[in-house]
Amino acid sequence: MTVVSTDVLIVGAGIAGLSCALRLARDRERHVVVITRAGDPLEGATRHAQGGIATLGPGDSPEQLVADILRAGAGLSLRRAAEIVATEGPELVRDLLLEEAGVPFDRTPEGDLHYTREGAHSTPRILHVGDQTGAAIIGALHSLIEKFSNVELVTRATAVDLITFPHHARDPLKVYEPVTCHGAYVLDQGTGEVHRYIAGATVLATGGLGRIYRYTTNPPGARGDGLAMAHRAGARVINAEYVQFHPTTLAIPEGDNFLISEAVRGEGGRLLTPDGRQFMRDYAPEWGDLAPRDVVARAIHREMTLHGYPYVFLDVSGIDNFAGRFPTIFRKCRELGIQVPEEPIPVVPAAHYACGGIWTDDWGRTTLRNLYAVGEVACTGLHGANRLASTSLLEGLVFGDRAGRSIARESPRPVPEREIPPWEHPTDGAPADPALIHRDWRSIQYTMWYYVGLSRDAHRLARAIRDLRHLWEDIVDFYRRARLDDSLLGLRNGVQAALIVAEAAWHNRESRGAHFREDA
Repeated sequence: MTVVSTDVLIVGAGIAGLSCALRLARDRERHVVVITRAGDPLEGATRHAQGGIATLGPGDSPEQLVADILRAGAGLSLRRAAEIVATEGPELVRDLLLEEAGVPFDRTPEGDLHYTREGAHSTPRILHVGDQTGAAIIGALHSLIEKFSNVELVTRATAVDLITFPHHARDPLKVYEPVTCHGAYVLDQGTGEVHRYIAGATVLATGGLGRIYRYTTNPPGARGDGLAMAHRAGARVINAEYVQFHPTTLAIPEGDNFLISEAVRGEGGRLLTPDGRQFMRDYAPEWGDLAPRDVVARAIHREMTLHGYPYVFLDVSGIDNFAGRFPTIFRKCRELGIQVPEEPIPVVPAAHYACGGIWTDDWGRTTLRNLYAVGEVACTGLHGANRLASTSLLEGLVFGDRAGRSIARESPRPVPEREIPPWEHPTDGAPADPALIHRDWRSIQYTMWYYVGLSRDAHRLARAIRDLRHLWEDIVDFYRRARLDDSLLGLRNGVQAALIVAEAAWHNRESRGAHFREDA
C-alpha cells in the first residue's frame, strides 16, 4: 500500500479547499495534496452554486453587511465571524477572484460590475456570472492552482477515516497527549486499496450533507463525509440542527430538485399560489418575497400544507431578458416544457445548506490539534440559525484563506511513516450490494424528510432517532462485512450525519431560524 507524506492534506476541492491550497502554495517549498472523491475535479457544491457571491456593493459598508448577516442568522450568528467575512471577504473577491483568477463576473453595458440583490440583503451586493457563478469561480481557481507545481490534486480518492493519535498510534504513551490529527486513510477508488496520507496539517473541506434528505439541491457527494469522520475522531460538532431549506427548487416528480436561484426573486420574481395569490406579505410584511430563506421556506410549506397544493409558483414574467440573465434555469425549464418567462415555474422547498458543523475558531482550527475545517462542513458561527443568501462562497473563500495562513505560521510537520500502522479492514469480502445501499439510503432520506424536515416535534424526532439508530447498527454490520468502496463509505457517513442532525434537533426545544419546532 502506498504511503504519501505531505505538509498539508486538504480533503475537498471546492472554493474553501482551493482557497486554502492557494494561500499555502505561495511557499514553493511547501507540499500540498488536495484529494477529491469525484472523478472530475471541478465537481462539487461550488460548481452548482447559481446565484453569486456576496461582497460590498455601491454605497455599501462592512457594517451594513454584518447587520444583514446577523439579522438573517436569527440571533445566533457570531458577530466576530461576520466582521471577519465582511472585512476580509471583499478584498479576497477583488484580489484573488477578480484580479488573479480572472473570474468573468457580469458587468453593466458601461463596463462596471453588476450587483444584484437577494433575500434578506438590504442592498444589491451580489456578484454573479449569469446563473453559473460557482462553475465560473471553481473553473478559474483550478486553472490558477495548476500553475503551482507544489500542489498535487488526486481524484477518485475517498477519505475513509482521519488518522489520529492516540487512537492510531503505535506508541501507547501517546494516550497522555492531546488528540492530534496526522492525516487520513484514503481509498483509491480505482484499485480498492486504502493508503496512508500522512500530513502535518489536515484540512476538511468536504462540503455539506443535503443528500441525507429525500429532496435536496445538493450534488451526490454531499453525504456528510467530513462531519462524520470528524465526529468519529472526537471533534466538537455544534448547531447541527440548523439545516437550511432553500425555498425554491423546481418541482419535478421523483426527480432531483433543480435549484431556482434566489437571485430570480432578487431580480423581480414573485411567489404565487396555484390560484394566483401573492402570499409572502402575509408572512413577512417588511420583506415580502425577499424575506430570509427560513421564513420563505416555511411560508411555502404552510401554504402547501393548509391548502393541499403540490407546489407553489414563481412568476418570472416581470424579469427583463430572463433567458440572458438566467440561461441555465431558462434551458432547464424549457427542456421540461415550462415556457418561461411566460409561464410560472412550479417550486417547492428542499434541503440546501448545513449552517452548523465542525466547530472552528477564527482560523479554521477544530478541537483536534492540526485538524482544520473550512466551508460548509465547518461551523464558524457566521450563519447562526439561518444563512444569508450568497454568503456560503464568501465564507469558504475567507476561512479557507485564513486556515492556510494559520497553517503557514505554525508549519506542523508530518510524523514518520513508522509511527502509523497500515489500514486494516475486518474483511475483504464480497462487493457491497448496490440494491442494499440504495434501499438504506432511501430509508435515511425519507426518515429525515418526514421527521427531521422543515417542521419538527418531539414525537417525529424520537421516531427518527429510533429508526436511524437501528439502521446505523445494520449499516455498521454491512460495512464490516463488505469490501470497501466509495458508495459504502458514503452510506456509513450518511447515516452517522443523519443521527447527528436528528439528535441535535431533539435536544434543542427552541424554534429558531431553520430549526422549527411545532411543539416549542
